[in-house]
Amino acid sequence: MSDDADAAAEEPTDAEDAVDTPAENEVDDGGAEANDGETEADAAGEEELDRSPIERVAEYDEELAEELREERSDYEERIDDLESKLTRKQADFQNFKKRQQKKLEQQQARATEDLVESLLPVRDNLARALEQDGDADIREGVEGTLRELDRVLDDEGVERIEPEPGKEPDPERHEVLMRVESDRPAGTIEELYRPGYEMGEKVIRTAQVTVSEE
Repeated sequence: MSDDADAAAEEPTDAEDAVDTPAENEVDDGGAEANDGETEADAAGEEELDRSPIERVAEYDEELAEELREERSDYEERIDDLESKLTRKQADFQNFKKRQQKKLEQQQARATEDLVESLLPVRDNLARALEQDGDADIREGVEGTLRELDRVLDDEGVERIEPEPGKEPDPERHEVLMRVESDRPAGTIEELYRPGYEMGEKVIRTAQVTVSEE
């Protein structure tokens, strides 16, 4: 009786076989996969070791050269784009200069036309004064014409340069015709011979003066 029980205990059951077998298979499969990975890694390492340093450097140089070619291509595209923008800006600036120059010329032409139009009545008055009889006194007419001309010059912003005697001459605004004997301080203006004219800060005509001798 005891012998049969011991034999039964020693014999594995089907359930135990079913449990043990997959575990063993899994261990075996894992080991096989690990061995395969190690084999591939070893093969890759051996292949890398089999390559000469020159081959490895050549491959690295080729990769670096390809990167540089791509960067150069990008820079060339950027340069082309900037050159195109610069060309357009230059063209726009030249067109702007032409428009401004044309506008300035038109303004100058209008200013000249306005001045001529203002002077025409002055000429008409002088012509009428000359048409008077030879015995007629035309002084009043000429004086009126002179006043009208001065008014036109005032309207245009033209001012007379009339330095007072005793003042020092300004070489930018006064022209010394001669030096004369005078009781005034030496080197000062003695007499105004012809008035000058200026417009804004620009001298149109210098005033002619005489200066006392030093």
